[in-house]
Amino acid sequence: MKVKLPFVAILAFAAAVTVFAQAQHTPPSPAEIAARQVKRMTTLLSLTSAQQQQATTIYTNAATAEQTIRQNEKATRDSLRTAVKNNDAATIDQVSSSIAQSTAQLTSIRAKADAAFYQILTADQQAKFTELESEHMDGFRGHGGPGPLGFR
Repeated sequence: MKVKLPFVAILAFAAAVTVFAQAQHTPPSPAEIAARQVKRMTTLLSLTSAQQQQATTIYTNAATAEQTIRQNEKATRDSLRTAVKNNDAATIDQVSSSIAQSTAQLTSIRAKADAAFYQILTADQQAKFTELESEHMDGFRGHGGPGPLGFR
């Protein structure tokens, strides 16, 4: 029994640290999200510095627009939880429609960013991108995978 007590204490401490770390987590900024995306695309497609700059603008703008929608989604999801607790069917329907609209907006933002990005690629890069996207998407079929081109 005495041997288990330190082990349990270590597990409890690890759990507390994990909870604290999650509570302190700050989501990445739009610029950080874009930088990560551009870095990955640069590695995969050998983007030029001019393409990197254009892609950074495209994906920063998209991430900024997404961030605004996601902030609004939090309040919407809180409203949904309240409606569920109150068994308020009308509000559940209304809030569900709002969530669906947010999802559609996010899909549109991503698709437009990916379309703009695709246009800055050379023909060879477009072919490579299409090949990579196809390979990546095969792994997501049936799992609600990412958007049409960006495979984020």
